[in-house]
Amino acid sequence: MSDNPYNVLFLCNANSARSIMGEAILNRIGAGKFKAFSAGSQPKGTVNPHAPQLLETLNFDTGFARSKSWDEFAAADAPQMNFVFTVCDNTANEACPIWPGHPMTALWAIPDPAKANGTDAEIHLAFADAFRMLSNRISLFINLPVDSLDNLTLQHHLDEIGRDTLKPT
Repeated sequence: MSDNPYNVLFLCNANSARSIMGEAILNRIGAGKFKAFSAGSQPKGTVNPHAPQLLETLNFDTGFARSKSWDEFAAADAPQMNFVFTVCDNTANEACPIWPGHPMTALWAIPDPAKANGTDAEIHLAFADAFRMLSNRISLFINLPVDSLDNLTLQHHLDEIGRDTLKPT
C-alpha cells in the first residue's frame, strides 16, 4: 500500500443520514488506511437530526456532517476516489457522474432510516439498525487485503459485502 489512504465516497440520494453515517464510521475505524467522504445525487441540504444525534451518543465527532452534492466529487480538483459505495437503491438506478480515476463501485443498499415512522424509540431503532448494517459492512471492507487482491476478486468481495454474504477471512 502507498502512504496515501484510499479515498471512499458513500453515495445516497439526500446525503442526510446513511451516507453521513458511513463517512463517520469509516473515518473512525479505517483511519490511516481509508479517508471517507459522502454526497448525494439530490442533496437535501441538511443532515437529518437523528443521524448526528446517534453518532454523538457513540462519541463520534459530527462537525464534518453536511449534506452536499456528488458534483463536488466529480470536479477536476476533487479528491480522486478509489471506491464509491451506493448505500440506497434509488441512487443505484440514477446516471452517475464519470468519476475521475474510475474507482471501484458497489451497491451496499441500506433501508432509509429517514423514512421511519412511529415513536421516537422506533425512529431511533431505524437509525441504529442502519448504523449497525453500515458498521458491519465497513468492518468487512477494511479487513479485506485490498493491496493483494486483483481487481476482479476485490470487486467480487465488494459486491458480496453489499449482499451480506462475505464471511470474515
